[in-house]
Amino acid sequence: MTAPTTSTRPTVAVPPATAAGPARPVRRRRDRVAVIVLHVVLVVGLLVMVGPFLWMALSSFKPEAEIWRVPATWWPERFTLANYRELFGRLDFPTYFFNSALVATLVTVGNLVFCSAVGYALTKLRFPGRRALFGLVLSSVMVPSMVTFVPLFVLIANLGLTNTYAALVLPFLAGALGAFLMRQFMFSIPDELIESARVDGAGELRIFVRIVLPLCRPALAALGILTFLANWNSFIWPLVVATTEDKYTLPVALALYSVGQNQTKFGLLLAGSVVVVLPVVVVFIVLQRHFVRGIATTGLK
Repeated sequence: MTAPTTSTRPTVAVPPATAAGPARPVRRRRDRVAVIVLHVVLVVGLLVMVGPFLWMALSSFKPEAEIWRVPATWWPERFTLANYRELFGRLDFPTYFFNSALVATLVTVGNLVFCSAVGYALTKLRFPGRRALFGLVLSSVMVPSMVTFVPLFVLIANLGLTNTYAALVLPFLAGALGAFLMRQFMFSIPDELIESARVDGAGELRIFVRIVLPLCRPALAALGILTFLANWNSFIWPLVVATTEDKYTLPVALALYSVGQNQTKFGLLLAGSVVVVLPVVVVFIVLQRHFVRGIATTGLK
């Protein structure tokens, strides 16, 4: 008799049941909730930031009585251009706008040139006392501007520059923060690129203008926006230095002419604030991509 043959079939291993399967939908739901919460927080933050500017723009079209109404209203019950007509009719608006634009532009161009030159010298040039000079620049960033306000005014007065465009521009042509920003960004420029240019016979000025500055466009955009914004909205220094109306900037003129005999004319002030904000918004929108890139790359150094 022959023994019965037993057929051997391949056995398939069945994986034990794990908790990974049911956990995936739970994890997906958690991710969705986290995304929803994040978007809600961002929308609330956006409303908190944009809300005052939106109310300012809408209130500039309200009559004076409606602006003083309690509780305040968002949408104007009656649109009016009286505030803007008074702004452009009562004030010498072209002169004040020209003064602000001239001062902000000259200071911005000066910072782009001089701060870039300082950053290049502190990063790519070798000279005695470079570390000490950078320490001095860095320490000046920590000094509040109000500490140097009075000595700076005394210096300008002794030079006989009060009530001139030079007094509004010269003290701010170069800033320590801008020099620090440009220095940090220029660390990303390879030294080999500059050394090869020197070997080819290029001078330092040509290297700086033709090679370094084009590579620093993001940092220059960030520095330009920050400088233009600070000087366009500057109030205390122009108020002290400018003594006649032909040298007033927009913030100074709005502050002085919006105050009536008994109360502040908020309609005129709000309309002027909208006009003051618009150029800064336009500049930021045009240079937004370079500004974000400049801040991000500089912050990584």
